[in-house]
Amino acid sequence: MASTTPQDADVARHRRRTTATIKESLRELSIQLSLLNHQVGVHVDLNDVDLYCLDLINRHGPLSPSALARRAGLHPATMTGILDRLQRGGWVTRQRDPDAADRRAVAVHALRDRNPELFQLYSAMNSSVDQICGEYTDTELEMLADFLRRATHAGQEATDQLAGD
Repeated sequence: MASTTPQDADVARHRRRTTATIKESLRELSIQLSLLNHQVGVHVDLNDVDLYCLDLINRHGPLSPSALARRAGLHPATMTGILDRLQRGGWVTRQRDPDAADRRAVAVHALRDRNPELFQLYSAMNSSVDQICGEYTDTELEMLADFLRRATHAGQEATDQLAGD
């Protein structure tokens, strides 16, 4: 059995501290982004979950209300109220899905004419992230992008596990 040297112990301790720092930074980033999203929502008169669902529709839509509810981890009845608010606010439209077997089926489409409002509200953060990324090499950016993709995937898996999927 190999014995560990004091240097090995120092390296292991440093790695644990660095990993803990990364986890703590991710938590702080999550909180800060939640606070930013909340303030954006205040400016456009959307609550946090409405803004979150709008982002899902913008990124993955058009979506059926049930698909959106599954993706958001919300009950379909809750989704009806969210979609009503988003539609009243001019953010989305519900359109019949002509390709669906059920003629009552609808797809939710984002109305992109309001997106400039959102882009403007996020512009300071986007500019800051652009500046931060400018300080890294292409190789470092690829590593960071890989880490964030993998961390996001781990978060999705943990969420799905808690939701019972």
